[in-house]
Amino acid sequence: MTTEQQLRDAIGRPENEHLEFKEAQRNFDREKLFRYCVALANEGGGNLVLGVTDGQPRQIVGTNCFNSLDGTKHDILDTLRFRVDIYEILVFEKRVLTFFCPRRPNGTPQHYKGQYMMRSGESLVPMTPDRLQRIFSEVVPDFSKKTCEGTIHTDLASEAITEFRRQWVRKSGNDALGHVSDEQLLEDAGLTDNGRVTYAALVLLGTPQAVKHLLPQAEVIFEYRNSDSVIEYQDRVEYRAGFFLWRNEIWEKINARNETHSYRDSMFRYNIQAFNESVIREALLNAIAHREYCQGGSIFVRQFPSRLEVVSPGGFPSGITADNIIGKQQHRNRCIAEALQHCGLVERSGQGADRIFRTCIMESKKRPDYTGSDDNQVSLILDGQLRDPHFVKYLNRLIKELNMDLVLEDFLVLDRVREGESIPENLKTHFDALIDKDAIEKTGRGRGVRYILSRALYENMGEAGGAYIHHEGFEKNDDQQLVLQHIRNSGSKGATMGEFEQILPNKTRPQIRALLRRLKASGRIRVQGRTRGARWHLAETGNDL
Repeated sequence: MTTEQQLRDAIGRPENEHLEFKEAQRNFDREKLFRYCVALANEGGGNLVLGVTDGQPRQIVGTNCFNSLDGTKHDILDTLRFRVDIYEILVFEKRVLTFFCPRRPNGTPQHYKGQYMMRSGESLVPMTPDRLQRIFSEVVPDFSKKTCEGTIHTDLASEAITEFRRQWVRKSGNDALGHVSDEQLLEDAGLTDNGRVTYAALVLLGTPQAVKHLLPQAEVIFEYRNSDSVIEYQDRVEYRAGFFLWRNEIWEKINARNETHSYRDSMFRYNIQAFNESVIREALLNAIAHREYCQGGSIFVRQFPSRLEVVSPGGFPSGITADNIIGKQQHRNRCIAEALQHCGLVERSGQGADRIFRTCIMESKKRPDYTGSDDNQVSLILDGQLRDPHFVKYLNRLIKELNMDLVLEDFLVLDRVREGESIPENLKTHFDALIDKDAIEKTGRGRGVRYILSRALYENMGEAGGAYIHHEGFEKNDDQQLVLQHIRNSGSKGATMGEFEQILPNKTRPQIRALLRRLKASGRIRVQGRTRGARWHLAETGNDL
């Protein structure tokens, strides 16, 4: 974080393990500085910002701490043995300091005076033993490559080997693979080591009996519930066998309750399933290839009418976080991943998560949600609701009629603009390019500047009269658009008057009330509660547009 604009963008975001604000107007304890640098490095790297208040709404107050930046850099390096870059940013003559702490080396936690620090809410605490163990184990060899003592070839299901062979021949186009022996096929795939069966072979090809006795945690448990409020499941199946024995069966189980959303485009009607097959299969492959098999837990697939959860044991592989998962690749179980690559089920280029994000955005569903992940599990929530049919049509026409070659970053930008979200620094180049292509337009002036999906572009694509004005993602009135987008983002908790005042700083409270009354009278929003307790929600609408 080196510029005023980057600082202002960060001020609007909540604190997390990579970002910490401290007021520190007059002083900031040097010992505390060292501990925060260690904690941020152990959490994957991040910024400590001095001269900005902790609580929301944050204010830039400036700081008089650490006047000698070079001296402070040398102190940190001499004490902690790693470099921290310090930047001074002046905002209206108020001095703000940002300390950028790099990520710790792979397999090596940072420490200060023998203490390995981490963040816990607003506090710094010593790292837990299991967290330390996880870091130290980052350099442990691939578990799935190890041979499973006592396992023989008959512990691998012949029908699973046949399916594995068929997929490999299909992907490679090498018909010779169809004629080699099972033993040679497995050796060529790296699933056996001089005839000894690996754990990867057991995970992918094992018989139910072998998996049960030799690696019982290598199971996937499917559960279906027809409501969030229901504790008991209505359906449950345990898949404890090689992946190639059940990979189609679990999709059929999910698809049996897969709702279909319809929308019209001109004379034609199109259908979008709540759960896209390619997305579900990719999520399952990621769980199988990247879970921690040394832990005893199972992979859980929990289906609800409008969402699906995939929870797998072990946190993200080293170097992967919920923030950088797009475009990153780090195999925890390389032997499993490479066998799946032979079959064309897993990409070598790390495009699995990219494909999931792209498909969800193109189908106007919420972006995949990894926020429930921690050191002990990776939690992925996939939305099953068609949120905005007009946005689906808009994207399809950008691609098909205007021949725009959109990459994933473009989809992320367009989705954020539609939702009224800020654009992160790493997407700014794509944001500017989309403005240049007239896919996004700027409206308002000064602090009231807003960005929306291009009205002229939308109208020139032949949408039926009035569709632009009446679609909540393309409101002709910019203030209405912002209000509706914020209410949508607030979900079931609803939005408050105080929040509306923050997103419409140029409006008085009576003006905002008048706007809300108009939206309520048009049947687009509803209110629960009164006076200070009032919360605004979107009115119930159907998907058949």
